[in-house]
Amino acid sequence: MKTGTGQERGVVVVGGGIVGLTTAVVLAERGARVRLWTRDPAERTTSAVAGALWWPYRIEPVASARAWALRSLEVYEELAARPGVTGVRMAEGVLGETRVDEVGSWAAARLPGLRAATAGEYPAGSGVWARLPLLDMPAHLPWLRKRLVAAGGVVETRTVSGLAEADAPVVVNCTGLGARELVPDASVRPVRGQLVVVENPGIDTWTVSTGADGEMAYFFPQPGRLVLGGTAEEDAWSLEPDPAVAEAIVRRCAALRPEIAHARVLEHRVGLRPVRPTVRLEREQSEDGRLLVHNYGHGGAGVTVAWGCAEEAAGLAGL
Repeated sequence: MKTGTGQERGVVVVGGGIVGLTTAVVLAERGARVRLWTRDPAERTTSAVAGALWWPYRIEPVASARAWALRSLEVYEELAARPGVTGVRMAEGVLGETRVDEVGSWAAARLPGLRAATAGEYPAGSGVWARLPLLDMPAHLPWLRKRLVAAGGVVETRTVSGLAEADAPVVVNCTGLGARELVPDASVRPVRGQLVVVENPGIDTWTVSTGADGEMAYFFPQPGRLVLGGTAEEDAWSLEPDPAVAEAIVRRCAALRPEIAHARVLEHRVGLRPVRPTVRLEREQSEDGRLLVHNYGHGGAGVTVAWGCAEEAAGLAGL
């Protein structure tokens, strides 16, 4: 045990999305006395809206993101052995408008099943068939919370106006878009994503593509539903679903799988991805002598890098 670590003195993790929850779990399971402060229950965070396919998206720096992603992949592969419990499963699907030689050796070496998609699997053009972790966030986030509590962690619902309010010698900042005001860090910006959730008409593979209009098109089969996306509107703050955008999402997805056009809509979702020029994962000493560890700015890849970032953050906290 290192002198003055979070295990000896206790840690407050601020932020209850997947990055905050995962970081709190790692800290608690390494012996720290952890309190997780979250403004909203996990089911109402931005993470709950995520499509939640493991794949780096809108995240820098690339080299670090790949390392964090590969470590997270290892964990998700283990969790996928109990999909009904953890909400994680390995699912097959197509990365559209992509060739195998474009994926990169960093991923190809860990994903031996990568191959070119057949015309039957992806009629829209060239694509890569892959088997990747796909998370059911309404199941995974509560599971993470239970795992944290089982490790001795405490979850507290509270709103803070500044990180100085965290009454612990070690504070881990996992506030995502909230860091814009709490740090403050004006380089954190929202990238709005809208989803449409429909009844699944029998689709059991996922697809990520680009629609004819140049916008993203993807669908992810989840228990009892099919999640359709999506959008990436920079500096857009509205959490209200746009009916015209929803119609366009369905149209793009139906161009890939016609049966989607007639699927009954169950709900609309909107989330704000916390994008930053680069992820901020570093430690600093505050003026009052406390250790502050930052772990935010993961863009659309919070799910993809959560475990790798959490373990690095725990190391920075002295654990």
